[in-house]
Amino acid sequence: MHKHLRTALATATAAALTGGLAIAATGTATAADASPAIAQADFNADGYGDVAVSATGATVNGRAKAGAVTIIYGGPTGNRYATIHQDTAGVPGTAEQSDFFGSDLAYGDFDNDGYDDLAVGAVGEDVGSDVNGGTVAILWGSASGLKGGTTVKDPRPTKHDWFGGVMEAADFNGDGVDDLAIGTFTSRVVDVYRGGFGRTKGVTGGHYTLTAPVLSGEGSGIRFLQSGDANGDGIKDLVVNGYENDTEIGYNANFWFPGSASGVQSATYQKLPAGIITDIGDTDSDGYDDIVMGIEWDEGIAGANKGGTALIAHGTASGPAYGERQEFTQDTPGVPGGGENGDGFGADLDLGDINGDGHLDLVVGSPGENLAGVVDTGAATVLYGAADGSGITGQGSKFLSQDTPGVPNSNEQNDYFGTDVRITDLNGDGRGDVVIGAPGENGGNGAVYALRSGADGSLTSPSGIYVSTVGIDPAGSPRFGYTFAD
Repeated sequence: MHKHLRTALATATAAALTGGLAIAATGTATAADASPAIAQADFNADGYGDVAVSATGATVNGRAKAGAVTIIYGGPTGNRYATIHQDTAGVPGTAEQSDFFGSDLAYGDFDNDGYDDLAVGAVGEDVGSDVNGGTVAILWGSASGLKGGTTVKDPRPTKHDWFGGVMEAADFNGDGVDDLAIGTFTSRVVDVYRGGFGRTKGVTGGHYTLTAPVLSGEGSGIRFLQSGDANGDGIKDLVVNGYENDTEIGYNANFWFPGSASGVQSATYQKLPAGIITDIGDTDSDGYDDIVMGIEWDEGIAGANKGGTALIAHGTASGPAYGERQEFTQDTPGVPGGGENGDGFGADLDLGDINGDGHLDLVVGSPGENLAGVVDTGAATVLYGAADGSGITGQGSKFLSQDTPGVPNSNEQNDYFGTDVRITDLNGDGRGDVVIGAPGENGGNGAVYALRSGADGSLTSPSGIYVSTVGIDPAGSPRFGYTFAD
């Protein structure tokens, strides 16, 4: 019998958080893909895509669940790796038990020096006497990769907990410098720090807030953030996910806030369907970014779909609330497999051009997939963009598991392969490579699979990336591959 994915992963990864609060397991904290190019991090500006991967449960110098982040640096023939934690020289703070360093990740060029930087949340950080106050550190890009860091000043210490649990980076005012939006699981307020960050604590290009119409309190607040240009005005917008504040119980909902020359506009939001917003990009080449949401629970938007749904809300000049919507499940014609309760299809999604044809494709994670009697081994499905640029289609879709030829390892119980997915051109050949996290691999050690995209349409890797590969202590349950900066 399937476990509910959010509950299962939260229990395994974040049980030490007070009140059983789940750390969100999505790749939501990044600048959005822009068609037809692949938006990707490049921390050393060498022209090859890089991927930041968290291991929030990693033990560091004997301190359980201190957390760590591994950088996969792309290159022409292979990858190199660097693991960073709060005991790494130049990184703010000290590794402590249950800090959960890497609980969310967001990349952007925050100081406008030509190198992407990485914002890292540590939601369990005790700040002075404020238990679980949380903190955010920016690790600075350089020619040699990420090096040193600076703490982002919390504007309201002691007024909320788990600061840095939800982040998103994008240029929300069109000035050419990336801004950083930060939310918490206890408050409906989003803090937006304007780009132009300095390497001295608290130095940014400015700061403002917006308040989303979601429930506040422990386990509520802001759940996910994402960005993209859904109205085609050339400025990135912000989408906020949380539990709706107009019912007694509260339901999952998304709210689109348009960007402008003065920043995100809080008064003119639009409500969108429920779902975990995981990426935004122009899937149909019409000049408006489309919002991709995963409805990982079993009902679907019509209450009839089992196993989860990938929903695309198309952008328009009037905003995404007025655009057409596409829905994909494992029962959609052309999509491999079949929908089953607990599959978690849509638990994470990512857009990018995998086959190099100039059109965006979509990877959908289903970490709760049962295969050949193996429970919760997980899978991922590639949905390709139509050759005529008309949008994502189920035709020609590709199903990936650890028993797929070219994918390392094999299907095992509770691997949760597909928990996070990412499309990044690691070797600069113009085709997006598919990176898949399996945080349950090897009894909770976790693993990452970076599948190179071949000219023949293949997706293969000679080996997986394991905690032993990147120097993470296997003690406890590191959950390597839990969250990507995508």
